[in-house]
Amino acid sequence: MGEQEKLKIYDDQRNQIGVATRSDVHKLGFWHEAFHCWFVQNDKGIHYIYLQLRSKKKKDYPNLFDITAAGHLLADETVEDGVREIKEEIGIDVNFDDLIPLGELKYCVVKNEFIDKELANVFLYKNEEEFDDFTLQAEEVAGIVRVEFTKFSQLWFGERNEVEIFGFEINNDGKKVEIKAHVNRDQFVPHEVSFYKEIIQRIQEQIK
Repeated sequence: MGEQEKLKIYDDQRNQIGVATRSDVHKLGFWHEAFHCWFVQNDKGIHYIYLQLRSKKKKDYPNLFDITAAGHLLADETVEDGVREIKEEIGIDVNFDDLIPLGELKYCVVKNEFIDKELANVFLYKNEEEFDDFTLQAEEVAGIVRVEFTKFSQLWFGERNEVEIFGFEINNDGKKVEIKAHVNRDQFVPHEVSFYKEIIQRIQEQIK
C-alpha cells in the first residue's frame, strides 16, 4: 500500500479516463474515488459524532481530526469494498448493508504541491460500540473521540468557536490514554467549510 497504489481517475464530467498511481493522482490533480464513513451515536438522547485523530506519522494532515474512517477506493474495488477502511483503520467490523448512504460529495483540497480532488462516496453508521471496542491502525490513526453533534454543527455554521471532545489516543508507549479537550476549526483537516456544512445537513436528515 502507499504512493504506488493504483486508483481510477475521472474527468470533470465524472467519466473514467484511466488509472494512475496515488502519487500522480495527487500531483496532477485527477478526480478519484474515496469512501467516507461517519459514525454517530445516540447516547441518552444526545447525538454524538465520532472523529479520528490522524497519526503524527501521516504524510497528509498529521495530528488533525478527520472523518471517522475514510480512504481511497483502489482501481479494482467497488464502493462496497470501502468497508475494509473501517476495519483497517479503527477495528470495527461493519457490514455494508448496515451503512446509510449519504450520496456522493465532490470536493477539492489544494495544499502546495498536493491536489486532492475527491469523489467521496459518503455513508453514515449508527454506532453502538464503546470506546474499548475500537482497535486503531497505529500508522494511520492516533485516537478516536466524539463530540456532541449539535455543537459540531454550531462550530461549522459559525455559532461557536470551539467544541469539547472526549475519547482516547494511543501514546508513544502504545497505551490508551483518555483525551478530554476543547478544539477549534484549526485542529480539523482543512476541508472547505462548505464540505462540513453539507455533511452535517445530510447527517441531520438521518438522525431527526
